[in-house]
This record gives sequence, structure tokens and C-alpha cells, in this order.
Amino acid sequence: MPNLQRFALPDVGEGLTEADIVTWHVAAGDTVAVNQVIVEIETAKSLVELPSPWDGVVAEILVTEGTTVDVGTAIIVVDTDPDGSAPSPSPEAAGQAQAPDGAASPAAAGSPQQGSPAQQPQQAPSQPEPSGGVLVGYGTGHAPTTRRPRRTGAHGTTQPASRPTAQPAPATTPATPSSHSPQARPTDTRGPLVSTPTSSGVPVLAKPPVRKLARDLGIDLETVTPSGPGGIITRDDVVARAREGEVRQLVTYPGDDTPWLADGVVSDDGRQTRVPVRSVRRRTAEAMVASAFTAPHVTVLHTVDVTRTMKLVEKLRADKEFDGVRVTPLLIAAKALVLAIRRHPEISAAWDDEAQEIVYKHYINLGIAAATPRGLVVPNIKNAHRLGLRDLAQGIADLTATARQGRTAPSDMTDGTVTITNVGVFGIDTGTPILNPGESAILAFGAITQRPWVHKGKIKPRWVTQLALSFDHRLVDGELGARVLSDVARVLEDPARAMVWS
Repeated sequence: MPNLQRFALPDVGEGLTEADIVTWHVAAGDTVAVNQVIVEIETAKSLVELPSPWDGVVAEILVTEGTTVDVGTAIIVVDTDPDGSAPSPSPEAAGQAQAPDGAASPAAAGSPQQGSPAQQPQQAPSQPEPSGGVLVGYGTGHAPTTRRPRRTGAHGTTQPASRPTAQPAPATTPATPSSHSPQARPTDTRGPLVSTPTSSGVPVLAKPPVRKLARDLGIDLETVTPSGPGGIITRDDVVARAREGEVRQLVTYPGDDTPWLADGVVSDDGRQTRVPVRSVRRRTAEAMVASAFTAPHVTVLHTVDVTRTMKLVEKLRADKEFDGVRVTPLLIAAKALVLAIRRHPEISAAWDDEAQEIVYKHYINLGIAAATPRGLVVPNIKNAHRLGLRDLAQGIADLTATARQGRTAPSDMTDGTVTITNVGVFGIDTGTPILNPGESAILAFGAITQRPWVHKGKIKPRWVTQLALSFDHRLVDGELGARVLSDVARVLEDPARAMVWS
């Protein structure tokens, strides 16, 4: 007798309410083990792999890929007793099935509340406590294991809940539709019906004129969805498939054979593609709107001679202590920002609107804005104020690489204190960045270019960049913001100053 367990989508972050099903790694009939990855989901923050909490066989996939699912919704059914060899419940487990006053539970007594499927929808069985450690986001199961009630057959006999079974392969030569049956008459009556086998084993049914039209238009009949009776491909089906291809061609860049937007719905004229707002993009939009219209932003800018910083970067790249670590000017800017915050800790704060309090944080979780195919994410380096230069460089490299792969852990996206965004990597001089929610400051690091600069009374070519610091004016006065930006600039102008302030 099978024991079907329904796996509900867990909250893998802090207060997440939904996620998108990206990729299933199992299918119906597959055997799974505890902690085996079964599905990849995309939350509002990152991609997360969910492991199986049970050993067993996949009975049913309840949610298709690309679907947005609320937390708590069942997404897969696993049969934990496919051979029907599970031992009888222990006396302790049997005792749990009774009501607190000692009376038998409705399930044990077979009361009408349990009912048959025809009388009342079945309740999802409680999940057993997984063997091994607690899985991320699942918590521990304390409810007893229960079996799904058996279904009642048409003649009153009980039958175990059915599992998906493979459909029998269709006959190699399908029967020719009867000419006397209106339902079996194809829409295209020119010529006999021809069936050809395909790689999937399902034959393609189409008349010779339709096949010739497909050849002339360069259409593979296996890619055409049939609309005729009995699964016959009609002339209209081929024409529609050809038009779909033409639309896709209209949305490509010149010289490129692939659509520049892989997802979404293309309009009939091919001039627009509509893509649903999901996950990271939706979260980013909500956060930025809330930040822009909640916190009064002020931005101060500073142009800085960073020639000495560029020389230091070259020296560090040649230093054996930094072998295997990518050293960039962003590393020095990040270290300068950490030092400036340590000198002015009042800027590391957050506004608690509900409690009407200012929360001063005695640590620096440095956020690094990273552009990814799914949108902008801002993971943060925990306790950056305790890291040396090499560890800080390794932390930046690890976070950005993980973010671009879509593998950022939800914990890395929370409790940030200040953020640095490197717009200079795109050749941009600077900008006015929007605060990350819950933070009071964000530094934009612009492009470093050679410019004519007055140095020691003479005009010389120097490496110059622009810095822009945005801050929450409820928490940070103009003087405090200016002092922090000035300290960052002083370290970039003369990195030796970091030795004095460390």
C-alpha cells in the first residue's frame, strides 16, 4: 500500500511569500533519497535548490516549471512506501492517533468527518520528521506519520491511491479514420492520410499537401501542434507555425539568429515582447520604490585623484600574499569606506518607522551591488570591519561570483548596513544611487580615467574618479555625509593614510 507524502513549498528566506519553480530535477517514477536535490526555485532574492525530506518514489509533480507558487503550496507527491512493506505503527504512534481525552480520533473510528473522496476532499497527510538533520527552511516535523485513506472503487471495493503510470505506446500504424464518421473526418480532404514515426515515438498525422507545404516553408512537422480531429496536422496549423517563426525573427538583432528575449509573449507583429514581472526584478522594483518615496535622499559628490591607488593596485597584484585573489580599485574603495564608517559610526544606522527609533549598528555588513541576468542583487560581506585587505578581496570576489550564478544564499541578502556600487565598470563617471532598504548610505564608485590634473603646481595626466554618496537625511546630516565621503576620498588619494586610521 503506498504512503503518499505531499511536499509543500517552504519559506527559504525571511518572510518570503512565494517563489517560481525554475527546474525540476526529478520526474514521476524517479527514486529519490533524503537530501537529494529535487527542484530549483527562484525566490525574490536568489536561486535555491530544495532537497527531498524523504526516501521514496516520485508519484506526481503538482506544479510545472515557470509557475509562481505561494509558500505552503504542495508541489510534489512522494511515495515513501512504494513496495507496501512499511512496518506497522508502534504503540506510541498508535496512541498519538487518539484524542486527548482517550477517545478514538475520527480517523481511527472511521467517522463521517474523514469520509471517502467522493464525500469530502482528502486532507494532506502530515509530513514525517526527516531522517538526518533539519533541512533549511523546513523546520522539524513533530506530527505523526499518517497514511492517505484508500479510495473507494466504483463497486464499493477499496483501492490504493493510484500513481501515475506510463501511457502505452501508440500503435505503429494508426487506424484510418472512417469516412462515415464526421468526427474522424480531417479538415483537409485532399489525398490519403500519411503517418510517419518520430523521435518521440508518437506518429505525425498529416495529408501529403500539408507535408509539401511544411517542406516548402521549412517547417518541421514535429514542432507543429495539431488541431485536427484525431491529432491530424492541418494546413492552418503549418501556416500558424510559420508565422510564429516569422515573429521570432522580427525580434532578433541584425545578424543574430536567436531572439534577444528568450522568455515572454511576442505580439503578433513581432514588435513587442511582454515578460511577467517576477522574483528578483519584482523585489528590486518594490524595494526601490519604497526607498525612494520613504527615505529623503541626499547625494554629495567628490572628484578624486586616485593615481596612488592605481599604483598600489599594481603592487598588490604582484604581491605573493594576493596570489589567486583578484585585486581591483574597488577593493581599495571598499576598504576606504569601511575605515570612514569606523571613524564616523553614526552613519551605520537604520530608521525603525514602526517603533519610531533610530537603530545604530555596531558592525559593518558591506553590501556589494551585483548585476545579474535576473536583475540587481546586493549581497553583503558580514563583519567587513574585521577583515584584512586580502580577506576583503576574497569576500568581494566570492559574493559577486555567487550572485551572477544566481546562487546567493538568502542570509547573505539580509542585515546590510551600507552598500557600494561600482558604476565605473560600465564606463560611467558617477550617479545618484538609491538606498538599499534598511540602510542609511550607499557609495557610487565611478570610472577611473586619465585627465589633466594640477599636481604639485603643474598640470599632469593623473588617474581621476568621481565618488557619489547618497544618504538618508532623516539619519545623516549633510555634515556627517560630507565627512564620510571626504574620508573615503582621502584614503583613495593617499592609501598610506589607511595605516594611520586602521
